Amino acid sequence: MPEPSDKGSTFFTRTLESPLTPQEATLRPTCFDDFTGQRKTIERLKVMVGAARRRGDVLNHILLSGPPGLGKTSLALILGAELGTQVRITSGPVIEKAGDLAGLLTNLEQGDILFIDEIHRISKTVEEYLYSAMEDFRIDIVIDQGPNARSVRLNIPRFTLVGATTRSGLLTAPLRSRFTLQSRLDYYELPDLVKIVRRTCDLLSITVHPDGAEELARRARGTPRIANNLVNFARDFAQERGDGVISRASASAALELLEIDAAGLDEMDKRLLRLLALSHGGGPVGLGTLAVALGEEAETIEEVHEPYLIQSGYLHRTPQGRVLTSQGYLAVGLPGPDEPPTQQRLL
Repeated sequence: MPEPSDKGSTFFTRTLESPLTPQEATLRPTCFDDFTGQRKTIERLKVMVGAARRRGDVLNHILLSGPPGLGKTSLALILGAELGTQVRITSGPVIEKAGDLAGLLTNLEQGDILFIDEIHRISKTVEEYLYSAMEDFRIDIVIDQGPNARSVRLNIPRFTLVGATTRSGLLTAPLRSRFTLQSRLDYYELPDLVKIVRRTCDLLSITVHPDGAEELARRARGTPRIANNLVNFARDFAQERGDGVISRASASAALELLEIDAAGLDEMDKRLLRLLALSHGGGPVGLGTLAVALGEEAETIEEVHEPYLIQSGYLHRTPQGRVLTSQGYLAVGLPGPDEPPTQQRLL
């Protein structure tokens, strides 16, 4: 079995050492039955895995999209565990040239899973090499330059590509069409997040009251990764300034220290909403203007803060820019105008 040596790549198998931190490896679910939420996606994956097992065939390519922290990497690892194959993990930005991709693919074995996180950030040149690898399981590499240039065809084992992206709209149509399954992960409902919080507390041997678990889940912005981060901080707070038990009171005090309100909005979220309300009359305001005024990267605002604010009804994205809703005004304690007409929204 090949050793993990390529730049930016790691292995995850049942026999090799996990690339995850000990805590991540402990908290991540290891099978479909342990995975909470995303029921439609789980059912689709179960169908594909079951059919591949029955045929003795390689799993078809899968694209998982959605905001960060919802379980895309965990699902890729679960696929490997369910099929008994190894999973090689890499990310789009580190695959800089065709040689990097060739090194990854030629080290795979039959049936292995290649998981590419942030696949929309792969360079267009490398992406074109990926087409033949996904369809024909071969890759043609050009060696040398000028008159001495020649093409070398490399046959690669049949493998499964699992791509993950937070911005599926940036994927080119040819690449997107080569995935048999395209499934989006959505923010979690409160009951599912409560289950995740309680499972995390059990795995970390943390005593938590039911109302304490609900308080943490309510402020986790519908995201398991954030919920787990809040559990860790609430545990530290309870041990340092309480009796070591996460109750509703201790959880609330811990989250107030983090400046996370009852709706899960942090200080940057509220700064953004206040800026729209007080400085721009509720908008519309362009993303570039918001980024300069907040002193934050436009990409961070668009990928980290906006998705939750828009889906929760605090913001609308229109052709002219970002517009604050009546709910957004209330979130920062200000009275607001009526919500903009639906036909002006750009979802």
